[in-house]
Amino acid sequence: MNAPAIPAWKKGVNRAEICDRNFIEAVRAWDGTPRPRPRDEAPVLPGSALDARGFRELFESQLISRHLDLMARVLRVQNKVFYTIGSSGHEGNAMVARLTRHTDPAFLHYRSGGFMAERFRKLPGMDPVMDSALSFAASAEDPASGGRHKVWGSRPLWVLPQTSTIASHLPKALGTAIAIEQARRIGHALPVPADSIVICSFGDASANHATAQTAFNAAAWTAYQKLPAPVLFVCEDNGIGISVKTPDGWIANRFRNMPGLDYFFADGLDLAEGYAQVQAAVEHCRNTRRPTFLHLRTTRIMGHAGTDFEIEWRPLEELLAVEATDPLLRSAAIALESGLYTRDELLEQYEAIRRRCFAAAEEADRRPKLTTLEQVMAPLAPYTPDKVKAEAERADYAERRLQVFGGEDRLPEKLPPRHLAIQINQALHDLMAKYPEMLLFGEDVAQKGGVYTVTKGLYKAFKGNRVFNTLLDETMILGLAQGYANMGMLPIPEIQYLAYFHNACDQIRGEACSLQFFSNNQYANPMVVRIAGLGYQRGFGGHFHNDNSITALRDIPGLVVGCPSRGDDAATMLRTLAALARVDGRVTVFLEPIALYMTKDLYEAGDGQWLFPYPAPDQAMPLGEGRVYGEGNDDLVIITYGNGVPMSLRAARRIEARHGWKVRVVDLRWLVPLNEKFIHQQAASARRLLIVDEGRRSAGVGEGVITAIIEGGFGARPFRRVVGADTYTPLAGAAFLVIPGEDDIVAAADGLTG
Repeated sequence: MNAPAIPAWKKGVNRAEICDRNFIEAVRAWDGTPRPRPRDEAPVLPGSALDARGFRELFESQLISRHLDLMARVLRVQNKVFYTIGSSGHEGNAMVARLTRHTDPAFLHYRSGGFMAERFRKLPGMDPVMDSALSFAASAEDPASGGRHKVWGSRPLWVLPQTSTIASHLPKALGTAIAIEQARRIGHALPVPADSIVICSFGDASANHATAQTAFNAAAWTAYQKLPAPVLFVCEDNGIGISVKTPDGWIANRFRNMPGLDYFFADGLDLAEGYAQVQAAVEHCRNTRRPTFLHLRTTRIMGHAGTDFEIEWRPLEELLAVEATDPLLRSAAIALESGLYTRDELLEQYEAIRRRCFAAAEEADRRPKLTTLEQVMAPLAPYTPDKVKAEAERADYAERRLQVFGGEDRLPEKLPPRHLAIQINQALHDLMAKYPEMLLFGEDVAQKGGVYTVTKGLYKAFKGNRVFNTLLDETMILGLAQGYANMGMLPIPEIQYLAYFHNACDQIRGEACSLQFFSNNQYANPMVVRIAGLGYQRGFGGHFHNDNSITALRDIPGLVVGCPSRGDDAATMLRTLAALARVDGRVTVFLEPIALYMTKDLYEAGDGQWLFPYPAPDQAMPLGEGRVYGEGNDDLVIITYGNGVPMSLRAARRIEARHGWKVRVVDLRWLVPLNEKFIHQQAASARRLLIVDEGRRSAGVGEGVITAIIEGGFGARPFRRVVGADTYTPLAGAAFLVIPGEDDIVAAADGLTG
């Protein structure tokens, strides 16, 4: 028997138009017998947990989501819309929105139009159509991102905007869930109700991503220890990742029996059937406070995005079969069967929402756009110097300091000068006393006190609710930090070595630092990330423990990076970093030179010239302020940072003795952003210039320094760069062949004698 002929119009390339016509034809062709119209509070169909009022509203949210997709496909070719990854086939996620609260923080998959339309009902006076249209049009009036990206986000609705939403948002979603429970243990007032849960949605293909697996593992690890973590992982399973099919049954088999994740299935293609299943998952998560995995059946119609012409790579019969599972077709059938709508009423509502979406899009196209670089960058790196200075120097916690340090005579500023590791430790005690919402965590930081004892005593002083060890997973450590920040705490995570940061770089680059930018400064991830790193550890540990890849940090927009070379600078810098986080919501990094932790001497053994007094708590280092050794010495100026500072000071003595020059050594201290004005000022009077950069030749700090100098008008005076080689760091003595040394600085100075 021959298969039925496929209508000619269904063979067209424009699948959006076909899905649109499918709905209209299905409604017109419906010939069932409607039931008596149910009361608002009655089940929409017999046996359904969804009442008639709820169905009508959910169906409207589905229609809004669908017509936003259709509108985007039409207006994209007119350059009135700039985003076409749609939610068609995923509209069932509106049930998750209906069954959760608007104060349940949500980290959403990009196919969340239905969820957003439904969550907009939670607060009066909000319009999901106009807000979405402004976002599609990249209007500066977009309330989510201010026109910087098409994101699903809303400050009043607690939807934190995501940009990639492949899998990188899962760790911070879990971190936020853990933070909700942690707040009670430290007495912190949450910005959301204490019984809130966190919603985190993603696709079936994204579930395979390493970052997703990190979050699932950490959630299971947490549950195994009976620690609450009320996160609802919503896997919207449409069976395909762009063009790679998910094997049948993979998600169910992978997660149904995963210890520590409580599995629920719901049919997201059928509102009447799926509602009770979603409700069970939400209630379980809220009541048990356990990580919960909701496997939501969806489909994907109209392709991945407007540029995905599925007909070119997917058999037509397969496309037709997928389009037949369109959840709006099932919702239309429920609407007609239940007696809630006649065919004419349903088609009129369908067209009315279409008109509403197109009218909003045309209006959004007329609204202002971002037209200047200043407008674009405004929320990227907010900085209010006066407020930051006041906060950094605030010292109104004297009584708490006495308790923490054990009395007046044990305050660190009354003790003899100490080395870098001790001063960082004292500064951390100080900050923990100052900020009751501050948490310090990482690998081995608690009872052990860290690899280099920098956090020694903090666990004893502040207990396990505020100082604690994490599992060995840098991605999750930084995910936790974002979660705590989302809930109003001040996280101080430790990454044990700079090389370990590379494993988790996207949690800072793609997630934490982008949040202020893509939320138009409505959300922030304030934190101070402590990273031990750089070289000169006498060849110990190879490149993992002597990593000089500083550029990985310098490439992150909006990040602040400070790098002290001595103990007193470390204390005053930490205060400013904490104030930047607390006042302006900034993501900051404190890069600690491991080789200088225990350094006490400068020129010769026993001279104690690299020991410094602890600065009083009302002293702080302004962002961008460098330190100058030998002010007014102009024969040679050496600009450096970190390990390069004491090394350059020693080299300066030799250079002065050899050439009779007066040498000035400049410690940048702040590596991101570089203070270009300060750099130019220091170079302006120099007769000769050396840049000593322990980073790599092709990717360090020196290129930025040289650019600032040249662009500032340095002229034709001689200068050179002493820099690390473009290689990994080997073990033992060979390490000193690839990173700059004191002899290299002296030799470079010799080359400037001409």
